[in-house]
Amino acid sequence: MSEIKAKNRAEHARLNKLLNDIAVKAKTASNKLSRADSRSKNNALLSMAEELKARSGFILGENSKDVEEALSKGLSGAMVDRLTLTDERIDKIARGLIEVSALPDPVGEIVRMWKRPNGLRVGKMRIPLGVIAIIYESRPNVTADAAGLCIKSGNSVILRGGSETIRSNIAIGEVLRESLRLNGLPEDAVQIIPVTDRAAVLEMLKLEEQIDLVIPRGGEGLIRFVSENSRIPVLKHYKGVCHVFVDESADIQMAENICVNAKAERPGVCNAMETMLVHEKIAREFLPKVAEAFAREGVEIRGCERTKEIVPEVKAAQEADWYTEYLDLILNVKVVEDMEGAIEHIEKYGSAHTESIVTESYGNAQAFINGVNSSTVMVNASTRFSDGFELGLGAEIGISTSKLHAFGPMGVEELTTTKFIVLGEGQIRV
Repeated sequence: MSEIKAKNRAEHARLNKLLNDIAVKAKTASNKLSRADSRSKNNALLSMAEELKARSGFILGENSKDVEEALSKGLSGAMVDRLTLTDERIDKIARGLIEVSALPDPVGEIVRMWKRPNGLRVGKMRIPLGVIAIIYESRPNVTADAAGLCIKSGNSVILRGGSETIRSNIAIGEVLRESLRLNGLPEDAVQIIPVTDRAAVLEMLKLEEQIDLVIPRGGEGLIRFVSENSRIPVLKHYKGVCHVFVDESADIQMAENICVNAKAERPGVCNAMETMLVHEKIAREFLPKVAEAFAREGVEIRGCERTKEIVPEVKAAQEADWYTEYLDLILNVKVVEDMEGAIEHIEKYGSAHTESIVTESYGNAQAFINGVNSSTVMVNASTRFSDGFELGLGAEIGISTSKLHAFGPMGVEELTTTKFIVLGEGQIRV
């Protein structure tokens, strides 16, 4: 027993040193990167894109080992597909880095300036957050996407991917680091944690002196694990229970198109609709028509009592269903008396992710926008547009449903904070 305890202590000490060394190097690099000009950062991003394509053979070779191991472990076909890289997917990753390079540089932007009665000019200027740790699962493209956004916004990044893509992530990280070095930027601004032991994550989450923000990307279990164990601020969203409210004034065909797209276009993502709310005055006309459209897409409907009265073949919804993020072709449907009922339902069962109203009434649209407290609120549009790229951010590092310090899809601007700058002409306080 004492021998086992000694081995555990030795392993703990090894992981502690490894993670501390990585974090210290990232902190040092962030101080240098925060002062880099836009041209240097953009050149590095463009170089990363070129090198990823040039070294695709090396990356694909390492990825094939991950895929082979995943198959041997019996991982699902969907999981294997998510971790598999191809020349086409590497080319897409490279295009993403090129798009990020073309975005405006937020660092150094003066977002506000005002003059005090004593002549002092006071302003707020955007600055990087510092060191960002990202914990994610499955998709190796996140390695390059996240690194690109962090470099553009002047932040160092520590990347901890899942065990199923460890070789792919290390290979991509090697290419990214080399591109930084060749462009005169600190290569330690991008760090890949080279071990898959969950204990390494626990050690990293203690390093509040070096790491400024943790962003977990993955399932609810991962995000709760990180939130419960971190000494560092965590930017998170646990799940995406998104709603579409079909208002009494909605155009029937528009409502059908939006709702079917929001549920069935890609059901396994966090911005897919999980519950459709329908105003009672339009329910008898709308529900039978949209139910047929959902049936053609293979969607199972679980409805409230009033929904079952109108469409008897649907399953009865249970209380737990309203809280559920299915990530599948399953949809909750509820008939509500009015907009207030829709908003109350969203407040009780929603996850502050994305909600949409389908309406022809300007007043109702404004009331919905003002009354719903989710991170993204839409009018006459599918919830599937709640995505950094689709909203014009170029890319996103994640979606936050906590209001500090960002809310909603996060692009390069959300990876900065502001500091006060004060410009005087010799003023002293009396």
